[in-house]
Amino acid sequence: MVDALQDTRSKILSAAISIFREKGRDGAKMQEIADQAGINKAMLHYYFRTKDLLFEEVFKLTVVDFFSTVNRILFSADYLEVKIRRICETYISMAMDKPYMPVFIIAEMNRNPTGFFKKLFNEKQTKPDFIGFKKQIEEEIQLGNILSIKPMQLIMDILSLSLFPVVSRPMMQFVGGVGDKEYVQMMEERKKIIPEMIWASIQKK
Repeated sequence: MVDALQDTRSKILSAAISIFREKGRDGAKMQEIADQAGINKAMLHYYFRTKDLLFEEVFKLTVVDFFSTVNRILFSADYLEVKIRRICETYISMAMDKPYMPVFIIAEMNRNPTGFFKKLFNEKQTKPDFIGFKKQIEEEIQLGNILSIKPMQLIMDILSLSLFPVVSRPMMQFVGGVGDKEYVQMMEERKKIIPEMIWASIQKK
């Protein structure tokens, strides 16, 4: 019985991830999710009373998995330049594959910043740990390998340059007259361009 319940829940979450990825939270319909999961709508509501509760569960699972990946990069023994490249690639890939994530984070941060992060990153979940990364930046500065910069400024550059073009995709495509295929190609190019640009900006001349 427990296995059957867990199997149905897994099917619901798998279907929800697919629908939310395609249509976002607002565009997704509970009936669509139920249909794709192979259950009726009443059964879906038994597991998740509202679409918001289902979305929050999908979001938390996605975020925990994503930040686990980010932390593996941050905790690795890679050189700083390699870490910057890998972080940029990871954030861009995540945002392109799951565009609802950064949009939802921004909306919830504006609505309830303290409560949102306390709820998202409880003691059982993974959160991004940039402490060691900041220390690595400071060590590179002390060794004279890079310019004297504030580590958090560098981290903000990495995140904003990687994520903003995805969050603002509709505007970017409208203003630039860019189609979907060209936009995706541009974002693939950014995986190489952004880390190169960031690394060049902190190199001593």
